[in-house]
Amino acid sequence: MRKVVMTAVMSLCMFTTLSMGTSHANAETTGSFLVEEGVPPLGANDPSCRPDDARPVPVVLVPGTFESMAQNWVELAPILKKKGYCVYSLNYGVTTAGYSTGPIEESAMELKIFIDQVLAHTGAEKVSIVGHSQGGMMPRYYLKFLGGADKVDDLIGLAPSHHGTEGLAGLGYATGVGAEILKECTACRQQLVGSAFLENLNAGDETPGKVSYTNVATKIDEVIVPYTSSFLTESKDVSNITLQDYYPFDLAGHTVLAHDLNAFQFVYDALGYSGPADPERAVGGWW
Repeated sequence: MRKVVMTAVMSLCMFTTLSMGTSHANAETTGSFLVEEGVPPLGANDPSCRPDDARPVPVVLVPGTFESMAQNWVELAPILKKKGYCVYSLNYGVTTAGYSTGPIEESAMELKIFIDQVLAHTGAEKVSIVGHSQGGMMPRYYLKFLGGADKVDDLIGLAPSHHGTEGLAGLGYATGVGAEILKECTACRQQLVGSAFLENLNAGDETPGKVSYTNVATKIDEVIVPYTSSFLTESKDVSNITLQDYYPFDLAGHTVLAHDLNAFQFVYDALGYSGPADPERAVGGWW
């Protein structure tokens, strides 16, 4: 009798394992995993989209702290879709404090899982990432510690928080509302200059793998202070761009940068050519 029971239990476990594996595979094939991310911006998370020879690399849009994908990419997603890209986006790090507020290490794991699903769904070898604020920095944890360097072609950051911030308008978060924000938002604390998270992320090679890194910053950034914290160590694979050096009358701040048509020119250039964006080429425009 005991043998019969053990056999039944083992059979049930095997059936459950196979069913879970089949369910996961079906989710990747059908694109049902995209529905789980919530309401996407127009143009993103179309399960019927497949990369072609003209646009072989899918684009993954990663929102910033407190931002949903639908809010953050309301302009860029449909533009990229119109240009022929397969566009995907996700919500991550959701806590009681809001979107993208959880521990960044856990958010990076969410990104890893999502990108693996996108690659399985599309059959592509790599993706390109466009991220705003935390969404431009957090993928570097995925690249450096979670095996993502072989799966990403471009990492394009709009006001990315690569080296953190001294606090809103440079005033820190010591008291009042700022202190309450830090208390509830783990990712906010991790993005302060000198945090243990950033020290670990930026130790050694800041730009691992054969990835092209493009960073677009604005001089009037009120969130990433100083704005040069958005930049990475210069190399042939890194392009650090200050928006006002090319569009001196553009007054886009931190949040607006993710909706700014001038900033998008550098995104298009990075996606359209090998290597990081060439700002001189980009300002000529191709859209």
